[in-house]
Amino acid sequence: MNLPNKLTLTRILLVPVFMVFVSLTSLNGIADGSFQPTYYLIAGIVFAAASFTDFLDGHLARKWNMVTDFGKFADPLADKLLTTVAFIYMMRDGVCSPVVLCIILAREFAVSGLRMVAAGAKDGKVIAANMWGKVKTVLQMLSIIFYFFGISLTYGNTVLGNLNVWLISYWLCWLVAAVTAISGIKYLWDNRSFINTAK
Repeated sequence: MNLPNKLTLTRILLVPVFMVFVSLTSLNGIADGSFQPTYYLIAGIVFAAASFTDFLDGHLARKWNMVTDFGKFADPLADKLLTTVAFIYMMRDGVCSPVVLCIILAREFAVSGLRMVAAGAKDGKVIAANMWGKVKTVLQMLSIIFYFFGISLTYGNTVLGNLNVWLISYWLCWLVAAVTAISGIKYLWDNRSFINTAK
């Protein structure tokens, strides 16, 4: 297994690590003083490190000519696991609407289904992510990083305050939903030939 693929697997392994720290506290604890911003900060650092491997594995794979079918499949899968888990916890905190999460999940299920159809076709093909998909992933990751770093670093700060971070994150989630929907529609349209030929 080459280095880019190892980085992809590392991103997948960091998902449960992120979950451990973000599960140790909750934004609901702000009301009774039980919220522990340090755990959110560590979770944010873990998420940021995992997100960086997304840039690094793709960059190295292209630079060293190590693009593989496994990488084309595992890389977006790792991204989906990482971002979806984070948005679920953000929904727990009330910053991510269930509608936003449903749009994200619907897009990922539709795209994953199309990829399986393409891979199982007579001349099986692994469909890589398009530019809109990459923009969607970057926006999702930046929104999540902003939320966890923002909440942890502004906790108790009367100037910035968690409310401002919460409101910005709330609208970022809706922006993510819009871009996610557009990327999904574009992806399905660009690869509609696999849908038309599927029996």
